[in-house]
Amino acid sequence: MHASSLRFKRPDLAFAVAGIFWLITALPAHAATQLPSPAQTQIDALSRASAAVVGVQVTVTEGARSARSLGQQRTGSGVVIGADGLVLTIGYLMLEAQQIEIVTQEGKTLPAVAVAYDIATGFGLLKPLLPLRGVKPVNLASPKDVKTGEPLMVVTGATADGQDSDVSMTQLVSKRSFSGTWEYHIDTALFTSPPVTAGGGNHSGAPLFNQRGELLGIGSLLVADALGENKRVPGNMFVPVDLLKPILAELQRSGSSRQSHRPWLGLTSSEQGGRVQILRVSEDSPAEAAGLAPGDVVLAVDDSKVTSLEGFYKKLWARSAPDAPVTLTVLQGVDIKTVVLTPQDRMLSLKRPAGI
Repeated sequence: MHASSLRFKRPDLAFAVAGIFWLITALPAHAATQLPSPAQTQIDALSRASAAVVGVQVTVTEGARSARSLGQQRTGSGVVIGADGLVLTIGYLMLEAQQIEIVTQEGKTLPAVAVAYDIATGFGLLKPLLPLRGVKPVNLASPKDVKTGEPLMVVTGATADGQDSDVSMTQLVSKRSFSGTWEYHIDTALFTSPPVTAGGGNHSGAPLFNQRGELLGIGSLLVADALGENKRVPGNMFVPVDLLKPILAELQRSGSSRQSHRPWLGLTSSEQGGRVQILRVSEDSPAEAAGLAPGDVVLAVDDSKVTSLEGFYKKLWARSAPDAPVTLTVLQGVDIKTVVLTPQDRMLSLKRPAGI
């Protein structure tokens, strides 16, 4: 059976997904139809995992910079990882949030407060202001143990307007670095296919589980190249929880990690044929103040040549202070120019949600 055919509308149907997982991976063709106890254990684990998934609904502050690209109203998913109800989600959902709510599996809407937003990893942490009764936190797994082709489960949260939680089966197709156009990079990301598109935008922040119901990653993006290698295979990119483990205590204590306080220029860029080309310049950003424009090509950072987004970002972030002046060599039309910018600490340029 192909993974794309396995999609269910209610979290209790994780039982069905678990049974299929077990049949695909464990039972020989001639096995009895009654599932033995190992399958029941897996069914129970995946059912508990799906029950820990919540919907996330956010309204951002008036005049928020991020509203221009992410919208004023945002909907996504999250998963309970702490006994106190701590919810892990993707950070851009709660960026500059004014009001945050979570939606339980029963469709109840509870107010929540932001605990942390981490630019470096992309994770966000929330906590409901009222107890989440009967929900057990999920365990964090190590994505290093997941093999390409392994069946996995994605669960999207319910919404306040009555849309049910959604359970989908997918598989890991690639592990590799990921550079976002928005000055973002992680050295390892998880890519799955077929894509999970259910629930409107609810795949944002949706948890990815292994066959034991353990959390592997948090959904960030729909992508057209899940396999990489210049092959157009649609899928999803997940941020692995390995990135969360070393900084979880720090995030809960201070609202972000030290790595998040780094230079920000306000550029949206693409990497094409060994060139870093600017696609968009954010308003009121250091890049706009320096006269950079869409179509410009970044050739060097402080006289050090760059040919990829990863190289560009890492040279920028390796600087000693987030606001120390940086020199870019850029190609503007047919002219090569040297431009000096004064970056901002991105964490200081954003309106923080109440609670952080």
